Formats: sequence, C-alpha cells, structure tokens
Amino acid sequence: MSDYSMYHSLGQQDQEHPEVRTQPAAPQFQPPVASPPQGYQQSGSPYNQGGQSFQNDGLGRAQGTPLQAGFGYPPSHGSLSRQGTPHTEGFNEGGVGGMASQMGGMSLGEGPAAGTARGHKKKNRHAYHTLDRDAGSPNAFDGMPPGGSSPHTGQALHHQSSQSFMPSGGMNPGSQSGPFNPQAAIDMAGRGNFSQPASMPMTPPVGAPGPSQQGRVDPEQIPSIPRSRDGPAQYYLDHVYPTLENHLPPPGSVAFIAHDQGNSSPKFARLTMNNIPSTSESLTSTGLPLGLLLQPLSALQPGELPLPVLDFGESGPPRCRRCRAYINPFMTFRSGGNKFVCNMCTFPNEVPAEYFSPTTPQGVRIDRDQRPELTRGTVEFMVPKEYWAQDPVGLRWLFLIDVGQEAVNKGFLESFCEGIVAALYSGDSTEGDDSSATQSTRLPPGSKIAVVTFDKDIHFYNLSANLDKAQMMVMPDIEDPFVPLSDGLFVDPYDSKDTISNLLNQLPEIFSHIKNPEPALLPTLNAALSALSSTGGKIVCSLSTLPTWGPGRLFLRDDGTMQSPDGEKKLFMTDHPGWRKVAEKMVQSGVGIDFFLAAPGGGYLDVATVGHVSAATGGETFFYPNFHSPRDTLKLSQEVKHTVTRETGYQALMKVRCSNGLQVSSYHGNFVQHTFGADLEFGVIDQDKAIGVLFSYDGKLDSKLDAHFQSALLYTTASGERRVRCCNVVASVSEGGKEAMRFVDQDAVVNLIAKEAATKMTERPLKDIRSGLTEKTVDILAGYRKNFSGSHPPGQLVLPENLKELGMYKLSKASHAWLLAWGRFPIDAQTGGREPTDRRAHDMRMLKSMGAMELSLYLYPRIIPIHNLNEQDGFPNDNGHLQMPPSIRASFSRIEEGGAYIVDDGQSCLLWIHGHVSPNLLEDLFGETHSTLATIDPFSSSLPVLETHLNAQVRNILQYLSTVRGSKTLTVQLARQGHDGSEYEFARLLFEDRNNEAQSYVDWLVHVHRHIQLEVSRDRDNGNTLFQGKVI
Repeated sequence: MSDYSMYHSLGQQDQEHPEVRTQPAAPQFQPPVASPPQGYQQSGSPYNQGGQSFQNDGLGRAQGTPLQAGFGYPPSHGSLSRQGTPHTEGFNEGGVGGMASQMGGMSLGEGPAAGTARGHKKKNRHAYHTLDRDAGSPNAFDGMPPGGSSPHTGQALHHQSSQSFMPSGGMNPGSQSGPFNPQAAIDMAGRGNFSQPASMPMTPPVGAPGPSQQGRVDPEQIPSIPRSRDGPAQYYLDHVYPTLENHLPPPGSVAFIAHDQGNSSPKFARLTMNNIPSTSESLTSTGLPLGLLLQPLSALQPGELPLPVLDFGESGPPRCRRCRAYINPFMTFRSGGNKFVCNMCTFPNEVPAEYFSPTTPQGVRIDRDQRPELTRGTVEFMVPKEYWAQDPVGLRWLFLIDVGQEAVNKGFLESFCEGIVAALYSGDSTEGDDSSATQSTRLPPGSKIAVVTFDKDIHFYNLSANLDKAQMMVMPDIEDPFVPLSDGLFVDPYDSKDTISNLLNQLPEIFSHIKNPEPALLPTLNAALSALSSTGGKIVCSLSTLPTWGPGRLFLRDDGTMQSPDGEKKLFMTDHPGWRKVAEKMVQSGVGIDFFLAAPGGGYLDVATVGHVSAATGGETFFYPNFHSPRDTLKLSQEVKHTVTRETGYQALMKVRCSNGLQVSSYHGNFVQHTFGADLEFGVIDQDKAIGVLFSYDGKLDSKLDAHFQSALLYTTASGERRVRCCNVVASVSEGGKEAMRFVDQDAVVNLIAKEAATKMTERPLKDIRSGLTEKTVDILAGYRKNFSGSHPPGQLVLPENLKELGMYKLSKASHAWLLAWGRFPIDAQTGGREPTDRRAHDMRMLKSMGAMELSLYLYPRIIPIHNLNEQDGFPNDNGHLQMPPSIRASFSRIEEGGAYIVDDGQSCLLWIHGHVSPNLLEDLFGETHSTLATIDPFSSSLPVLETHLNAQVRNILQYLSTVRGSKTLTVQLARQGHDGSEYEFARLLFEDRNNEAQSYVDWLVHVHRHIQLEVSRDRDNGNTLFQGKVI
C-alpha cells in the first residue's frame, strides 16, 4: 500500500482526513549535479547579449524575436519560458484551453469561449470519482478555476471515503456501478481543453496578419512539440500522476512518478484510446487504431513504490476458469465473497477456500486494502512448478568476443573488454578491501558468466577461482563444434574476479599477434547455444567485420547499386536457413542475444541477417556504423554496462487478453509467434523492450460497462525465480467516436503506427509505406474534421487537441533513414554517400522494440541552446529539481549565429557549435587553451571538468538527459560547423525543414490540408449519413 499523501499534489489538509497532511510529490529526477564553482559569477549571458532569441533570416543576419510563452500545463505555474522559472506573460484568458497561447493570432473557429466558466455541481471527489458530463471545461483556462478560488482547485485530489482505495465509480476496482467518466480529469496533466479544437487558417483572408503572402501558415502559429513537452515536464516535477483519476497519460518523453490506483501505470501500458467506441463503425469514423503499447519490465522512477511480488503457494494465483485471466482489481465479488466475476469474460468463478474473504454490502472484500492484487494495476505472481519449462536458475551470461584482425587493429576488442569489466566490477569496494560486506555486486545472486572468443577458431576459457590464470581451450572443428568444458566454464563473477579481470585485460595483447581476418560467427553461436541449452541464458556478442568463414558464411549482398523494389525488400531480411534455425533453437531453449556490431571503416556487416537472431530472440543490436577508438570507447563501454545491469528476464511467454466484444488482431515487436493466437515467445526480454498490440471488434461493447485489458508475462528473473507480471488497463466505453477523441494518447498512436510500418518493410516497397503513412494521417484528421469538429471555415486546418503534433511525427517518420527513397539520403560523414542497408535494417528492428519515450525522442529530438543559459539553469532549484532550459524547434531558422546546441535524439547526442561561436564560450566550456573550434579534440566524447559556471551547467544538463532516455548511453559527439562530418547528422535531425525528399513542416501541413479538403468535399458529395441525427 502506498502512503496516502503520495498522490496528493498540494500541501493542504484533507477535510475528511484531518489527521493526514498531504504533501507535494517527492523530488525526483535528481542526477548528481555539480555545484557552482567558487569565484565565478555569470551575470546574464556573455555570449548572447540582449536577452532575446535570434533567428537567422537566411542571409546570415540575426533577427530578434521575443521568446514565446509556453502552453499546455496548468496556469498555476505560469507560462514557462524556462522550466522552473514561472511567469505569467502570454496567457490568453479567453482563449481555447492550451491552444490559445500557442496559436497566437490565429482564427480559432466558432463556438462558445473557453474562458467562460460554467458552474455545475460536482459529485464527491473520490479517488475513483465520476463528474457530471459537460462538453466544456469547468475551468476558465487550461485547468484554471473561476475567479476567487484557489488556482490549485483543479489539481487537488480530494477523497471522501475512510478507505483510501474504496471504489465509488464504474471504472474502479471491485465496483458494480456505472462506467467511469474521465472527462474532468483531463486538465490535471496540463492538457488543453478539447471542447474547442485547434484550428489555423491555411488561406489568409484579406488584410489578415499571420500567414505569409504565399498563403502559407506562419511557422510561429503551428503546433510545437518542444512546448508540448516542456510544460508537462515541469508540471510532473511537482505532481504525481494518479492512474485512475487522471486518465490521459503524460507525454511519452516526460518522466513522471505514477501512483498505481488499480490501473497500470503508462510506463507499463498505454492505450491509444482511453475511451473506446462501442462499435467498429464508430472506431472507423475516427481513423485511429485501437491498440495497446506494452513495456512490461519498464524501469520505475525513484520515489515510486516497487512492484508487489505475491506468492500463493502451490495453488498459484486465482484465475478465471474460462478465459484464464489473472485476479485483478476490476474483478467483482458476489454471493458474500464466494464467487468472483471475471472482468474479461463475465464468467462467475468459485473463490478458492484459502482465498475467501467476506464482503461488504457493496460487494467489496473487507481485506481489499491488504490485497495488492486487488488495489494495484501491475503486480507479479510467483508461480508453481506447473508453469516451469525447466528448473529456474540464476541468469547465465555468455560473452562472445570477436578477436579477429579488424577488432584488434581498430581498438574494438580493447573497448569491448573494458565494457565487460566496467559492467561487472565498476563501483566495487575500494582496492584492498576484500570483505564481502563492503563489495557491491551488479549481477543478482546466482548469476554466472562465461567468456568465449572467436576468429577462425573458437576459444573456451576455464575461469575457476582456484586457478592462477584462465586456461584456454581451442576448438578448431567449427563444422560440428561442442563444449569441451564441464566445470569452470560458467563461474561466479565475484569469486573469480581476479581470473576474469586478468583475462579480459590480456586479450587485446594476446590476439595482437594472431590476426585472423575472417570470423566464424554462426558456428560460435551454435557452440554457445549448446552451452546454454540446459539452463537458458543471455549471450552478449561483439562483431567487427562480415563473418565470411565456416558454415553460415555471409557475402556482400548490398553492392551499392540501385535496387528494384523486390530486391530492396530482400536486403532487409534473411533467407539463410542456418541463421533462422539457430534463432528458433535459441527461443526454444530460453536463450537470447545482444549484438554489438562495429564497422570501423563503415563496411558492410549484413545486419539484416546477423540482427535477425537478436530480434527473434528478444535481444537488441547495438550498431556503431563508423566506430572510432577512443571517441566511441566510452559509449560502447557504458552500453555494455547497461545491457548487463538492466532488468532482464529469460524463457518468457506473453499473452494479452481483452473484454468480450474485442479480440487481438495483430502483434508488433521482436519476438516469435508460431501461429496466430499462440503465445508470444521471447528468449530474453528487458526493461527497454516494448510490444504493440492491435485489437479489432468481434461484437459490440456495452457503453454501460468498461473495457478491460490484461497482459501476462511469464518469465524467469535474473535471480532465478519464475514469475508472472500482470498489467491491467481499463478504459471507458462510449456510443460514438466523439467522446473517444477526447482521450486519445498521441504517443501510443504514433508508436503503434510506426511499429506497423516497420513490420511492412519486408513485405512492401518503401514508397508504398510512406504513402500509407500519409494516407493514415489524412484519414485521422479528415475523419475528425467531418464527424467531430463542428462548423469551421473551409480554409482552416482543424486539429484534434490531443493529436496536434501528429502531423509532425508523421513527417519525421517519412524523413528518417529507414523510409527514405533508396540511395537518396546523404549520411556518410566523409563522402555524403547514400544510406547503407545496414543502418536501414538496424533502425527497422530498433523501431519495432522502442517504448514511448525512446520513440518520441527518435522522431523529434531535444535541441537545447547552451550559449544563452540563465544563471540558474543547470542547477537545482528550491525544490531540489534540476532547472532545465527550454528546448527549441528542430529547424535551422531557430539556430542563432554564434550559438551552441545540445541535440539529443535518444540514440546519440550531438554538441553542435556554430562557426562564429564566441571564444569566451569555448574557453568556459573546454578550457583556456581552446579558443577556436580547430583546437578542440574532435574525438572527445565528454566534457572536461572545469571550474567555470557554464561548464558545470552543461555537464549537469547532460547528466539529467542521460537519465531520461532508452537503452542508448548519452555521450557527446562534436559537430563543429565547417569541421566535422557529423554536421550531416545534425542537418538530418532538423525535421521541420525541407530535407531531400521530405517536405518542410509548413508545406506538409498545407499538403495535408488539401487532402483533407478533398476528403471532406468527396464525403459531402456522396451524402455521408454516418452520424444522422447528431449535430456535426
């Protein structure tokens, strides 16, 4: 049970619980920060005087424009120009929810003013409350209460029950009342008011300001992804997200603390629509997919309660006898507690005698507050032996190390060995202190490791603790390899610390004299599988050149010439039977693999074939297309460390269940599913992996009931326990699609559409996939315009409030390398050559496993200017939160002459520096000896630690960014204007600009608007009667 005050955002006294004093959310997201250096004061900005933002007019001149106010979060914080620095400029108190301040002087359409406060009597504000339905917001502006009341009234989470988890609404656990209506909770997360859709004039009226003379919309007036992130990010620093009260999740890129009230946290599960239409026809009218984004092992934030682990003994957790759903907070109890009714299939089940508890007259078990499975949306169950495939043991780690000529010459072998040592022993007890009490271990108890190296031969090592040094055994027979060791192969990494450390430190020197250029990878994988077949486990493998030796040798399939659509598709998949067979055997044995692939010279590695093994087994491929040591050594080392230390399970199966009237139509991700309807199989699964699930209708949903979803992941933990992790999600049901549009999760929609597109890369030409993305975007926006937006002038582009940035995300998808037309995108840092097949195949599989946060950054990067930081930026504020500067839009028009920018897309982090940057900035950032760009080391991957204010600010900002990302480590890559080839990468990340085939953001919106107008006019000509009797 969580503390009562955790989900109260205000430090006020509750009237029903005078003994409980509520407090703000505990400070979170506090990475180690550097203190301001002594004797250095930075007043204002020495690098950009004037206190204003500058834009380049395209002729090399800087134009001054005032900073724009933020939007989309509760006005009690003010309109934030910087996180943690509230001010009140920019509020339009009579405007439209969160869109008013963003859309500036645009026409906002017709309808009643959103600023008119409508008083209505609220029912009790219980944790599972139901408020009177109202098309308008009860708040004057984006959650602001009427005059005379506290500005926090709209965010306080009051309770009217003596039991903090006692239900009183239909969406609540254990309730038998009507369905939940989450309408009143929208504004609490800083989302805008849906009652007035966003609109912008695409063809200007005579004399109207804003749009350009060419009839294009002003870029200042279009939806901004940076603003939509910065506002909620600031809000959730001081507020907890209650999973039932606030039924519209925070944006995917925003870190937050969730309070589990019976509905699973968005960290684990996100629905595309938190209010679901009752019929397939109504869903079709929205154009949106109905799906669920699952990241079942997602990491928790500091301050969140750990997941409860429940053991029901040999009988196992209670389950429905018909659909086999696990007990959860939304199952109801009848007959005095003798029966429980399944919330999925409505089947009444007998309660096991050992699980019986009497109920109250309302049907709630009297021990409900002591039962985490009845109050928490995400729980883990220990399972009996009938759920075991084999006896669970601690996770076995097998490190396969490429010791070929290329790996030795380019420093990849040495870097990879350093990464293993750091993963196993970094942060151990001080040197000379051998007491087990002071030694920290990174691997869970029971874990064991083994080391195998390979080139043309396979080398096994005896790592027993009683040996002075490791013993090598060479396996020259790669046609039919076997494991020559029975004891000493897998050892406790801390008992054999000296042996392992000495071996890894000596490997680069040993193989510097034995240079075999061709590795035999497939035989090595078969040998590793033999070593792990009886226990299961995880393989971590390095590779630096195309494996062209022995069985399963690969050839250069991509010769650099243009390919036909059929030939193009073949390059993204493998037809080699040996590689497919080893992947299938690994999944059957509960073995997964992570690859670390480095092409030091930018060479071809056939990632489509090699990466198939990691994708099929649930692993991950880390790809370094232009590996350079020592520039990439830190990144490689930290990513090996993250791979070993993140939460990992193996021998995993997954099943997703849903309410009657719905059925699973497809899964998208990296896994094996032998037949449709069968369980998903994973060799391994970790905290960074996400799966997309799409649903279809097989009947009609009852709008008086809620729709329920449950995912069950059966897996073995790294410590050797067999468990089931259950995530339960609930959504209200409405008759039509209009109510459903109020509760759309944009990040889940974008993620599922992207996963579906990536899945089709091996089936359809890239041109067709790009066209399909455009058509999908037009269908969604045209469906909203036709059916739900009300009356607007034809010249206006009307966007749903919760899908304002959908167009930008779609444009970004089409602009990324994996979907650009064949051979057109310059990516090679030196020659500007075409996009290689390896990167396309890698990005395709990476996209299929990305969670909401990682994909959001991948599609639209954070760009943070560091040349005009406020003095307080980059240091903790009064509440202990790091004060972050605002990010800017991904457009070169926002880049200032002489500026410096952090550009982070979740995969890499560029530090782009303008050619005319101030020497003072360079000296403060890199040291006194670096006053010009030419003097900076281009291969540095981190900032030096200096006693300057700016240096401390930027290091703290980078440290914070490293905590809010996916599986890729944050290291700095310099992009100096006019000096480094990484400028190509910087240009690629400016997604709002026209770039090769991709249109600019403004041109794209105009293009979409024309298609929407055609759809609307065609529908009008056909006499659409889908919503007869309703006002449209």
